[in-house]
Amino acid sequence: MHDHLAIENIADAAIIRFVRPEIRNPLSRAVVETLHSVVERLAIDASVRKVIFTGTGDAFASGANLHEIAALSAEDAPEFAHLGQSLMQKIDALPQLTIAAVNGHCFGGALDLALACDRRIASPNAQFAHPGASLGIITGWGGTQRLPRLIGRARALEMFFTAAPISAEHALKFGLIDAVADNVVAHALELQRQ
Repeated sequence: MHDHLAIENIADAAIIRFVRPEIRNPLSRAVVETLHSVVERLAIDASVRKVIFTGTGDAFASGANLHEIAALSAEDAPEFAHLGQSLMQKIDALPQLTIAAVNGHCFGGALDLALACDRRIASPNAQFAHPGASLGIITGWGGTQRLPRLIGRARALEMFFTAAPISAEHALKFGLIDAVADNVVAHALELQRQ
């Protein structure tokens, strides 16, 4: 257990849960740094065949901490972007089946994390967005590459430019997620490699 993450093992699955629901589970620098070490350990753990990311409360995760982003200098910004990019690359490269069990809001960097996973399951109330355009920023964690590959360039550009959230129902139609389930973690635990 970390201050911002809880890790639980069920059978051959490692469940990584974001546990700051009072502030919508932001992917702060501390969370990203902790995830780096957790993912590195999991990559060499032969007993784990499935890695599931999920949140608490009404949020999967809310993306990068905006207070931290606002405090970045022009010199620090590339390093912070690289920190997030390299994490998403590590998740993408994990030998295990990786699943984003999206229990609620999945915005910005959190969507980048979900996109780095092999599969995405969402609860009926989940919402997905890249809200950067409304804040004058754009994700630097790989979403600009992964999202168009998954849902097509036109839909991805619409998500980036409008910053408007889309529902789980629309995400399923677009191919952003693989399934909608009331209990996303239970559904993820049942998934097998195709």
